[in-house]
Parts: sequence; structure tokens; C-alpha cells
Amino acid sequence: MMYRTSTSVSISRAAISLIAALLLCVPASGQKLKLFKLQKDSIPLMRGFQVSFDAVGVVMMQIGDYGHYEGALRLNLHDQWFPIVELGYGKASHLNDEVTGLNYKTAAPYFKVGVDFNLMKNKHAPNRLYGGFRYAYTSYKVDLWRHDLPDPVWLWDTGFGVDDEPCSQHWLEAVFAVDAKIYGPLHLGWSVRYKRRIVHDEGIMGKTWYVPGYGICDDSNLGGTFNVIIDI
Repeated sequence: MMYRTSTSVSISRAAISLIAALLLCVPASGQKLKLFKLQKDSIPLMRGFQVSFDAVGVVMMQIGDYGHYEGALRLNLHDQWFPIVELGYGKASHLNDEVTGLNYKTAAPYFKVGVDFNLMKNKHAPNRLYGGFRYAYTSYKVDLWRHDLPDPVWLWDTGFGVDDEPCSQHWLEAVFAVDAKIYGPLHLGWSVRYKRRIVHDEGIMGKTWYVPGYGICDDSNLGGTFNVIIDI
């Protein structure tokens, strides 16, 4: 009889100890889960901004007959989203075309607005990989003329000219870009862009040769930039 009582007491004590242990573990486990849920990224939403300019357009203007000056302001939201505004001034002076003999001049400002998204797994790394888009617009005027040539049959001059013909264009750009930190606030980057015209008015000419900000209107829709960037 004493043996049964001792066994019952031992079982009761073991059960009480197990329940107590479970009760002690539940608050601790719940506290750990609560702390895990309250953890937040300490990086603030507004992380500063970048100013940049495109070196490609300047080089093209120096070595060719068209190009642009372009600068940009890009906001940094949480190292992930980057709203951007790009402002530029494009110009062309293409004289005496070898095939048509035409002369073409234009110069006008343009703007682009859009957003870039950081594709890197570690969003807070100093180097970035972007995907994004732009909406762009320009309003420009064109001078187009051909020097007088005598008609071989009628012997009169066959010159042609259009002055200050008003034109405009809206287009979209899909952007893929790389941004690499060099030293301190200095970054260098490049971008590849696929451009698509959506609305355009080219006056009486039908098709303009160069559009400020868009570039040469040929069969290629690709473009690019090489950017010098200051991180602020």
C-alpha cells in the first residue's frame, strides 16, 4: 500500500513540475515572438539625393554635329525607390548631307521624369543596379534648307527651305542602369535605354532628322548615357 502511495505522489510531483515548466516557457516564447515582430529596418525613408550629368552628350557634341547637355536630380527613398527628373538641352547642326544635300538645324530644351528601382538584393550596398522608366517631352523648332541648284531642263533654281517649323514629341524610355561608388560621394554609372515615341508632331516635314533629348530618328530605338554622379 505504501508503495502505491509513493508512486502516486511521484507521478503527481512529476506532472506538477512539467506543467510549471510549460507555464514558464510560454511567456518566454511569446516574448521572443513579440520582439521579433517589432523589429524594424533602422534606415530612414529619406536617404538624400544625387545630382549627375551625362558625359556622352557633351562628347558627341564636340566630335559630331549633334549632342546634348543633360543633368539629373534623383531622390533616394529607403535605398530602394529613386524618383528622378532629368533636364537637358539638345542641339543639332547637320550641314550639307552627303546624300540629300539638305541642311538641318534645331536646338531646344527637354525634360524627363520617372522612377528607378534598386534591383540589388542588399538594398543598402553602395553599388546599385537599377531598372526604371521615363516619360519625356520636348517642343522644338527646325530649320531645314537646301542650297539652290539649277534645274538641268528649265534652268531655274530648285532651292528649298523651312524656317522655325514648330515640332513636338512625347516618348517613353525603359531604363537599365548601373551605379558604382568610386570614392566618397563620387559615383560613376551608365545606362541603356529603349525609347518609344507615343505622340509627335513634325510639322510639314513629315519626319525630323534629330529630336532634342531623343536623338537621331532612325530605325534604332536604343540609346545610352555615361553619368558622373555626386551622392548628397
